Amino acid sequence: MYHKEKSIQIKNSASALYNNLGVLRIAPRRLTYFTVVHANVVNMVSASWDGLNYSHRQLQSKEPNVATSTSLIMQAAFCALPSRDLLVVTSQKGIQIYESDGSIMVYWHALDTPETPTAQAVFARGISAVRENYICVGISSGAILVFDVPSKGSNITLSEVLEEHKESITDMAAECSGSQECIADLVSADDGGNLCVWKSGEEFQLLNNIPGFDMSCSSVKLWKGTVVAGYGTGQIRLYEAVTGILHAEVKAHARWIYSLDIAPFSGLLLSAAEDSLVRVWHLSMTPETNSVEVAHLHNECVTDTQICGAKFCDGDGYAFAVTGYDLSEIIRYTQT
Repeated sequence: MYHKEKSIQIKNSASALYNNLGVLRIAPRRLTYFTVVHANVVNMVSASWDGLNYSHRQLQSKEPNVATSTSLIMQAAFCALPSRDLLVVTSQKGIQIYESDGSIMVYWHALDTPETPTAQAVFARGISAVRENYICVGISSGAILVFDVPSKGSNITLSEVLEEHKESITDMAAECSGSQECIADLVSADDGGNLCVWKSGEEFQLLNNIPGFDMSCSSVKLWKGTVVAGYGTGQIRLYEAVTGILHAEVKAHARWIYSLDIAPFSGLLLSAAEDSLVRVWHLSMTPETNSVEVAHLHNECVTDTQICGAKFCDGDGYAFAVTGYDLSEIIRYTQT
């Protein structure tokens, strides 16, 4: 179903972080941007669709009054809002928001770091664009920062702080199907496996709290009102977002899941884990019975690689890309 394409070389290898791959398709320019985090650097690659042109850029983690920051970057993710695309980088010191090509930093938000070192690490992780003008970012205290983003310029404001989670945020995702009928439009996950389902607006509203079972939920997605969550146990669970009803549980991997992605137009689901496997599944909804079915379609083994990032390169799931711990390349697969 998929075959391996030529890999894209990156300047540094990928760190072992959840969801360590960002992908943004720039259709008018026939380009795709990729981001991979290595320690305190984000490696950016702009790749032309014909595979002939590549350009590289590196973004350093930043903090005020310091020339070169050693603060570790936790995540880099593209946020596609209707009016603009932005790149959000989170670290132990704060949140940096860039233009999507990484050329200009438009906003910096510092995290409250304690004067004296504490047992609890401080960092930001979990990034999602929500609806027309919001970007949500999770932090290690369990809080979620909601930023209001104007259609242009750098006048980004912190509009709300959502304090529902008690453990560090691991990942967040907005409703990706484009359907206006879905009540829930954001799901957040934490280190205890707890999931919170939100409705965005002037004030975000908590719709549901789906309790975890003391196993970290490392990656989460929201599609057509269904929460798809990947766990350290290697399981994928599918919940109805608003009611919390468990639709399905799949023993998908033998080791810790690091990344999930959904191709919203086709309902393809990508899962990648420490067990060197990337699997492609198909989700189908049966509205009459209000159920979701999961079918396994394909798997690729990336030999001797602890996979840490996997993303579809388009909304149909025609191609996907994978990163692995200590690999200095982005591996690509395309449908045959």
